[in-house]
Amino acid sequence: MRKKQILLTNDDGIRSPGLWAAAEALSELGFVTVAAPREQSSAMGRSMPSTSDGIISEEHVEVNGQEWLVYAVGGSPAQAVQHGILEIMPQRPDLVVSGINYGENLGIGVSVSGTVGAAMEAVALEIPALAISLETDKKHHLSYSEEVDFSHAAHFAAFFAKKLLEKDFPPETNLLKVDVPRSATQETDWQITHLSTNRFYHPLPKKGRDWSQPAQIDYEFAPIKSDEPKASDVYVLHKKKLVSVTPLSLDFTARVRLDEFEEFLRK
Repeated sequence: MRKKQILLTNDDGIRSPGLWAAAEALSELGFVTVAAPREQSSAMGRSMPSTSDGIISEEHVEVNGQEWLVYAVGGSPAQAVQHGILEIMPQRPDLVVSGINYGENLGIGVSVSGTVGAAMEAVALEIPALAISLETDKKHHLSYSEEVDFSHAAHFAAFFAKKLLEKDFPPETNLLKVDVPRSATQETDWQITHLSTNRFYHPLPKKGRDWSQPAQIDYEFAPIKSDEPKASDVYVLHKKKLVSVTPLSLDFTARVRLDEFEEFLRK
């Protein structure tokens, strides 16, 4: 039987411990090729910056006592997926996995996520994909902190990757977004969820800053609303403390009756 081919990427960059936790777990399922952004590339969504240099560098990383040949890509997470599929791998992968991300990706902000964006690009190239993230403190979001334990998230990365490799998923459900609570163990249950329609990360301006000086909009965790639906990714992760599994689709068409909406506009 042909060994399954898995392309692994992320948005935190090629040196992220979350990437290597996933690599070790996924290696039990097949041959893992790692192609990830050379630099920290969080919050790049599915962007394809024209300023990316596209340089691919071979690097060697030790994973669980074994040396791996990996590829650092000068580009966004989505571009790393393109380079991985079209240039680096000798054959098309059976699955693309993106993560494990420092920080959960929840609600309507998922379009910002480079972790999800990389998985979306894979699905656009007709390859099933998994985007997996671990709940962390904000201080860890752009770090390579070794305080964060990715072992249980890595278990769920392999668990759902195995499902995607073995099952014949309908095309509209072959992109899974998995978010793992920090308290999770391998025995933690999981639940199918929908995206929360509430904003999870709330943008914050810098007060009194000089507009002529470089600065970025900051963010904070938004309070979870009392009417948050109990089947949303936000509620299941933060209130029920379960692993949230959200099937996503690239079809952004609003869920309305199109004939009725056309009639509404024509009146």
